[in-house]
Amino acid sequence: QLVESGGGLVQPGGSLRLSCVESGRALGDYAIGWFRQAPGKAREGVSSISTSGISTAYADSVKGRFTISRDNAKNTVYLQMNSLKPEDTGVYYCAGQYGTFRGLSRHEYDDWGQGTQVTVSS
Repeated sequence: QLVESGGGLVQPGGSLRLSCVESGRALGDYAIGWFRQAPGKAREGVSSISTSGISTAYADSVKGRFTISRDNAKNTVYLQMNSLKPEDTGVYYCAGQYGTFRGLSRHEYDDWGQGTQVTVSS
């Protein structure tokens, strides 16, 4: 089971770090992706990471601002979000798929967390 945490309210330009913890399996066997969904919009891929952590992918809208990483010993994947903008607001989900690496399409993942709300507003 994937569980996200770390969301909250932050001012524009601020930072948050999201965590995605797997409670029942070895997270190191799963490629992980972060997705977000704003009200009235489709869920979009933000970033993904391979099982080893060597390969990563980012949506153009977050490149240079967000960093994905993982600590397999802690069964945790992180999303460090810096220079946050109001358009980053939404519910952030982590998703997992058995295998080495997946991209930013939601259809590539079978397992999903419940999401954590991120609101960027002054």
